[in-house]
Amino acid sequence: MDKHLLISGGGIGGLAAALATARAGWQVALLEQSPVFGEVGAGIQLGPNVVKVLIGLGLEQALRQVAAFPERLEVRNATSTELLGVLPLGATIAKRYGAPYVSIARADMHTLLLDAVRAQGSVGLHLDSRVIGIAQDANRVSVQTVQDQHFEAPLLVGADGLWSQVRRQVVDNDVPPRVTGHLAFRAMVPQSALPEALRSQVVTAWMGPDFHAVHYPVRSGEWLNVVCIVHGKVSGDPQSWDHSANAQELRTRMALARGSLRELIHAIDSWRLWPLSDREPMASAAEHAKGRIALLGDAAHPMRPYLAQGAGMAIEDAGALATCLSETPDQIAQALSRYANLRWQRNARVQARAIRNGEIYHLKGFKQVGRDIALKVLGAKLMDVPWLYNGP
Repeated sequence: MDKHLLISGGGIGGLAAALATARAGWQVALLEQSPVFGEVGAGIQLGPNVVKVLIGLGLEQALRQVAAFPERLEVRNATSTELLGVLPLGATIAKRYGAPYVSIARADMHTLLLDAVRAQGSVGLHLDSRVIGIAQDANRVSVQTVQDQHFEAPLLVGADGLWSQVRRQVVDNDVPPRVTGHLAFRAMVPQSALPEALRSQVVTAWMGPDFHAVHYPVRSGEWLNVVCIVHGKVSGDPQSWDHSANAQELRTRMALARGSLRELIHAIDSWRLWPLSDREPMASAAEHAKGRIALLGDAAHPMRPYLAQGAGMAIEDAGALATCLSETPDQIAQALSRYANLRWQRNARVQARAIRNGEIYHLKGFKQVGRDIALKVLGAKLMDVPWLYNGP
């Protein structure tokens, strides 16, 4: 039995898959297109469903050294600043779902996984190895990189993101990702650099007409991550995913924001801009695997950030993949088929819920009034997501 596998992509999803499968006894070759490992971004939120997977991979203590563990989630109206609802996190959510709610800098999450992979000892890390050719037969998958390197293994995992090259080998008649018409302005700043009144140790979501913002602590609470999402477009190739952003442009687009949200936007001068893209929610298991090739994370199911589960679903995928391969390591195609059938409906549900949340966050007029009343009456019952947090 040949327990070797290839992973294309060294982001959070690819590293999580490398760690999970290596711990399950597989020899892994991970191919990363960049010449150095790194993660561009700001912060991410990890629900208890994701933290359970990370704890299972032996990462609980490493998480506690670099993450923040906010005590509650607050939802506010961005124009009136009124508090609409509160969801207790901290010990409450940990007791309810078996793991805490975590907020962490994306770069810290990436480094944490990379360190664990390197310590594992059964993962070969290959930088500057963009995949340009893929072929599979009944027994193996062959991969060629831009540096004319050749790799072979019984299976290939595509964790190569929104613009996945591996996806073309799995999804017939695939189409490019769709542009959502939403722009995300992101910043991460030391809390000590902010006026004391703007510092925060909780997750706060602000809902406004055609915009919303979220901020939360990262790096053991010493930094604040801020994301503002507005409607709009940018010119140029959508694959140029990271644009320098003008602080004044954000302030203009969110001119209706009031209170501490407005003050926070004006206190930060350095923002990075991402035009958001996604795909339709998954329609079948065929979008997750084909033969000896499986897709993971954004390569399979890119989603809007309105449920804070993009990285989380990639990590869940990684855990499920390792479990399926462990059950029948000598039957790769069957294991990948089981993985696809196990994951696609959950991922599709998260994709659909994220789209719906985005519509709710940006409501205006009478619909916005109705939303606010519902939140004030039902509060945590509307904000909690048991079907998600009880998973995977």
